Amino acid sequence: MTDKPGEHPEPHADLAGRSPVLYTLEEGTVVYRLYRADRDALYFGRTGDNRFDAPDGSFGVLYAGEDEYCCFIETCGQVTGVPSVSGAYLDQRYVAEMKVMESMKLIDLSASAGLARIGADGRLMDGSHAIAQRWSAALRNHPTKPAGILYRARHDPAKLAFAIFECPRDVFRTTSRGSLRDPRNVKLLGEILDHYKFGLIDP
Repeated sequence: MTDKPGEHPEPHADLAGRSPVLYTLEEGTVVYRLYRADRDALYFGRTGDNRFDAPDGSFGVLYAGEDEYCCFIETCGQVTGVPSVSGAYLDQRYVAEMKVMESMKLIDLSASAGLARIGADGRLMDGSHAIAQRWSAALRNHPTKPAGILYRARHDPAKLAFAIFECPRDVFRTTSRGSLRDPRNVKLLGEILDHYKFGLIDP
């Protein structure tokens, strides 16, 4: 039977008996966030607005990227086909380095067999948020007791992103580097804008 594209299937009833690919985020690894300046960098959201949020708000999820490029394109590239960002928007968001202080085990959806092993496909990363959120809750309850999900960024699949389930704050050591328009980050911002061919609209 051909599985024609459409909505991604719901989590399978036998998901707990399946063997996901696991990835270890090693102690000492640094991941990155581009976060709203009016919030703490270490923010486990419960809004339901993001892909792997809890469907019922019962747990928080922190989103991070492997580097600043991933954070930029996943945050500033939300409107597909609009290759520009305003200076005012960037001024309201800070870059943070988050050092992992203890190893954590993630369900790896980026690996070659990561999706197939749990009976999923790429629509989990670019389809319905509601279905992805139900998968997030089901994966969080998997017997392997994962700390989160590793997946390919929707707007740049070459980059890896992290959805970390709510955990003690001391699991991360956070350093804020200010806005991407901060003088310390201007060179990096220019490189990112050039890489993605984004224009900067000044206020």
